[in-house]
Amino acid sequence: MAEILINLDKVSVSLAGHPIFNDLSWEIQTKQRVGLVGPNGVGKSTLMRLIAAELPADSGNIFRLSGLTWGRLEQEPVLDGDKTVIREAMTAVPPLTAVENTLAALETRMADPAIYSDPDALEKVMQQHGHALDEYERLDGPRYESRVKEALNRVGLLAEHWQTPTRHLSGGQKKLVLLAKLIVQQPQLLLLDEPDNHLDVPAKEYLEKLLNSYDGCVVIISHDRYLLDEVATHIAELENDKLTLYPGNYTAYTTERELRRLRQQQLYQAQQKEIAHIEAAITRFELWASMVVNVRHIRQARSRRKMLDKMDKIDKVSDGRRMTLNLNGWRGSKKAVELDDVGLVLPDGRTLWRHLNLTLWHGDRVGLVGPNGAGKSMLLRQLLDPEGVPEGVIKIGPSSKIGYYAQEQETLNLENTLIREIRQAAPMSEGDTVAFLNRFLFTYDQVRGPIANLSGGERSRLQLAKLVLERPNLLLLDEPTNNLDIPLHQSAGANPGRICGHTPHHLP
Repeated sequence: MAEILINLDKVSVSLAGHPIFNDLSWEIQTKQRVGLVGPNGVGKSTLMRLIAAELPADSGNIFRLSGLTWGRLEQEPVLDGDKTVIREAMTAVPPLTAVENTLAALETRMADPAIYSDPDALEKVMQQHGHALDEYERLDGPRYESRVKEALNRVGLLAEHWQTPTRHLSGGQKKLVLLAKLIVQQPQLLLLDEPDNHLDVPAKEYLEKLLNSYDGCVVIISHDRYLLDEVATHIAELENDKLTLYPGNYTAYTTERELRRLRQQQLYQAQQKEIAHIEAAITRFELWASMVVNVRHIRQARSRRKMLDKMDKIDKVSDGRRMTLNLNGWRGSKKAVELDDVGLVLPDGRTLWRHLNLTLWHGDRVGLVGPNGAGKSMLLRQLLDPEGVPEGVIKIGPSSKIGYYAQEQETLNLENTLIREIRQAAPMSEGDTVAFLNRFLFTYDQVRGPIANLSGGERSRLQLAKLVLERPNLLLLDEPTNNLDIPLHQSAGANPGRICGHTPHHLP
């Protein structure tokens, strides 16, 4: 039998007084690679934080294997922008960094004339240095740098990137740096919150190989069905306060889930017929009792009422709520975008492109692809500010109205409530705003709360809602499917304008 790493027993969690899930149970075993799926905002990231002991449970019990080590990759990468890639990666094991600092300080003291001229003081410092060296060896210090470089290579960050400051990295490259740090740590349990966001195709292939060869257990939140098909041994579905574990990959999960739903619907319909039959009998007995005042009829009605109350009710299968996204553009300039000899050189001297020429016409649908760090997001931002182009000329059609979906959601004011954000985008009454947001699957409580409380997927839906109101005819979409759960990937309707989109992997 596989060893249990984590066991959640009837755990409940609430944030800011809002219940996230109640009486949730889950057993995570060694060697499993579990894909954690569920609708946006259901609490997947919160569950990850709970497992990683970053969040207390309101009730229930959490068992962790004695000595268990884990590492969590957050949804949005945050790095020290002043550090180079290699320096950031070298901070993967903080205890080792502390030992190295201790060794450096002790070596400085040993070079102090006041110390090396005093035999007793020198002996004391040398003993401390010896203990620090032992700890350095225990932490595999001599091989540490080579392990870090090996990890960077494994995730596809080659030596040419190691001296680049992290502030110049793309979102995908930042994720790879953090992933490399986790590889160096080699925890028994990897908790990965959307590690594939921002990654290009080669980087996703690196990720697939890494997860398939990882010796420990992996729990991964992902909205990429192809990745989950390649790596998952189990799928854990979090929905309606329940977590259900399915064996197999994502395709096996969808098949088994549909079979279970069909069976549940059949049982529900059969039970509803039985309930209707019992209720009809109760009505008859109550009617007869009222007509002839017969105690036997009263007892029979009560007996069937108790039978009904004790019945274990089967839930009706929910079809789930779907978001309908209609980005209805309008006819603008025939020539939407023109790039003439455009170039971009970064402050560190790295040339992203030169002599870039491109013309986009009405009705074009352009997929912008390329490796992480090639400058795809920067090119979209140049289209937003054609006057600020340092080299060449960008012309936007005079009748083109740009709608921009930002990869890191910087178009949203996180301090605003959802109602305020929408009403700033388009004038409408509060009631109409609430109804509009409800079409994008936001609850009554959410629309009055700050955007900062939303999950990544919910913020993505809010960006899309704003685009609908803005009615652009030139869409610039920077990874619009990131964070959205899989059913929402196919919710976009047709747009008769132009689309210039950056998507990092498979188009569903």
